[in-house]
Amino acid sequence: MKRLISILAILSVLVGSAAPQMTQEEKEAMKFADKLIKKMTLREKFGQLEQFITRRGVVTGPGGVKCDIESAVRKGEVGSFLSIRDRNEALRLQKMAVEESRLGIPLIFGYDIIHGCKIIFPENLAMSCSWNLDAIERSARIAAEESAATAIHWTFSPMCDISFDPRWSRVSEGAGEDPYLGAKIAAAMVRGYQGDDLSAQNTIAACIKHFAAYGAAQAGKDYNTVDMSELMFRNLYLPPYRAAVDAGAVTVMSSFNDFKGVPASGNKWLLYDLLREELGFRGFVVSDWNAVHEMIIHGVAADGKDAAELALKAHLNMDMLGGDYIAYGEQLVKEGRISEKLVDELVREVLAVKYRLGLFEDPYRYGKQDLSKVYYLPENMEFAREVAAESMVLLKNEGVLPLQKGVKIALIGPFADAPKDQLGAWRGLGDEKRSITFRTALEERFGKENVLYTKACECGKYADKILEGGIEEAVKIAEQSDIVLLSMGLSGWHSGESRSRAEITIPAPQQALLDALKNTGKKIVVLLSTGRPLDIRNEVEKADAVLLTWHSGTMAGPAVADLVSGDKNPSGHLTMSFPCSVGQVPVHYNSKNTGRPPKSQFKAQGYSSSYVDIQNAPLFPFGHGLSYTEFEYSDLKVLTPTVELGGVVKVSVKVTNKGKVAGDDVAQLYVHDLVAETTRPVRELKGFERLSLKAGESKVVEFEIPTSELAYCHSDLSWKADKGDFHVWVGADSYASLKGKFTIK
Repeated sequence: MKRLISILAILSVLVGSAAPQMTQEEKEAMKFADKLIKKMTLREKFGQLEQFITRRGVVTGPGGVKCDIESAVRKGEVGSFLSIRDRNEALRLQKMAVEESRLGIPLIFGYDIIHGCKIIFPENLAMSCSWNLDAIERSARIAAEESAATAIHWTFSPMCDISFDPRWSRVSEGAGEDPYLGAKIAAAMVRGYQGDDLSAQNTIAACIKHFAAYGAAQAGKDYNTVDMSELMFRNLYLPPYRAAVDAGAVTVMSSFNDFKGVPASGNKWLLYDLLREELGFRGFVVSDWNAVHEMIIHGVAADGKDAAELALKAHLNMDMLGGDYIAYGEQLVKEGRISEKLVDELVREVLAVKYRLGLFEDPYRYGKQDLSKVYYLPENMEFAREVAAESMVLLKNEGVLPLQKGVKIALIGPFADAPKDQLGAWRGLGDEKRSITFRTALEERFGKENVLYTKACECGKYADKILEGGIEEAVKIAEQSDIVLLSMGLSGWHSGESRSRAEITIPAPQQALLDALKNTGKKIVVLLSTGRPLDIRNEVEKADAVLLTWHSGTMAGPAVADLVSGDKNPSGHLTMSFPCSVGQVPVHYNSKNTGRPPKSQFKAQGYSSSYVDIQNAPLFPFGHGLSYTEFEYSDLKVLTPTVELGGVVKVSVKVTNKGKVAGDDVAQLYVHDLVAETTRPVRELKGFERLSLKAGESKVVEFEIPTSELAYCHSDLSWKADKGDFHVWVGADSYASLKGKFTIK
């Protein structure tokens, strides 16, 4: 009976979104894999389910099990390698596997290509602030081309984790707090990596991570537990994963956290019932680093053998680095704890992806390219400059930006000339020597004689401190200048895995530096380097302008110079709210009403869902972003005030550039379901359009929202839209005031 209820629930969720039929290419890959599996020994099968990393020529498994790496490859006991940077070494190992092992099964090489391979683009959270899906897709395509030339077949990207918690350091890898935008970006990145032909010489396999709900780690601590209702999971966290599956991603990575009390790497509900049966995923799943073996520490497995059994039964195909599959897999089958039929299913999915990548046809197809015709191409460097500028967000500007010609600049701070830090946390194969820093670019743009520079303080892995004489030197050059550009925030080391922070303020030495510069009476522009939202109330109050520069990659410097000079107009809009205080966290625009909602988001109150000591609203909301011009939104029209279920809601709005310079803006559409079956967010993003307008120009933007986009997971797990009334807003951020109404019949 329970099984029947489960099946019915799944069917109800799938109404209108059935899994796609298997393509001819997929059928051929599976057929090829089945023939090969018949020739394989059990040991060779488990070899295909292992991924290792080379460390001084030795592979170490659980319990001190060691094997010579070359011997293991020749025996067909390694299916994949992680993080090989040298393509000659990769090709050497591939030759060994193909020409010296019994069956010649090629290896698959994976690497963390997260926001660029050689050319490093802005960190993912930053790039999402461009709201430019074409640019995001192209950045992934360039990364794929550079990776493929390096003999890398597979990247562990995109990260599809929604998160509301800036304490969690891995927000830098994601697309922010909104599931609708996150889904669009996830699909764009998959398309960029995999292209139209996975076997092409310039495409690589994408990997959906971290499955699932990793962005909801309690207290913002990396690797921590996740506990939420299934409705919250399906409505807020699942959409980007689903979009990436629908876009054709061929691999998935299980997350470190538990879900419903079971670690993801051993969670059959996640990896089989949901991922394969419901979402229709047909690739293979790899664990995160040593996550199978860590189920012992989670307390759900007694030893490595138990952990391997749990993971195999959950349909996790590949064990990353733990070694439990190769160490215990054969025993598990011989003891009847795992069927060889299940092993064959898991191996089939791995071999099929290798086949689709073209590795059986030509194992050396990756790494053949002339690197001079792939790495650091001028047109790609120029594109990186453009997307970095589009990703930066002007948070505040009291008339000091853009800078005038001939201005004398005091450029101060730890990140003004920091080529490594500007690359961010996941630097791929990027070379910091190719980074163009703020200092270099500003000196080129304004003249070296007009830019006075001092670092003044350190911020990084080992130190947050004022340098000897740093404040005195900073004050001295500020007094000699017309304006101060103060580069402050957090280093590249402070982003990415295992960098969670309880405090999300800027380190005290930098705040002391700001205070000293403020006392000079000079105008101050803060260039905010960070991979996460921060509590910057102090900086916003004291600075005359704040430009959020993020960690924007190889071409961060030219992008900053373009923006502060006015050669380009800021156009980025936040995709994750900036809190007033860490005490607000998690704070996000798409929260729900309660029976006692706050009367004002901007005042402290009692007897409502509010704080009595601080405003309810974040410091800067989702969607916020300023420009050097002024955009006016008017004439909102709901063109279909009444629409049938299955129809399309049409809304138009007029956007006018009322300023004196051309600029880009992001028109954003939000809806609210007034009376629903379950409580719903006060606003939900359901459409956006990036547009360019000349000074004085107007444009009518038309949005089309299928009613299917208004569906959500109901209490019976059905996925459908409600009939009834909806409010709709359009504007430049999530506080848009231009309002309309429509009804679904």
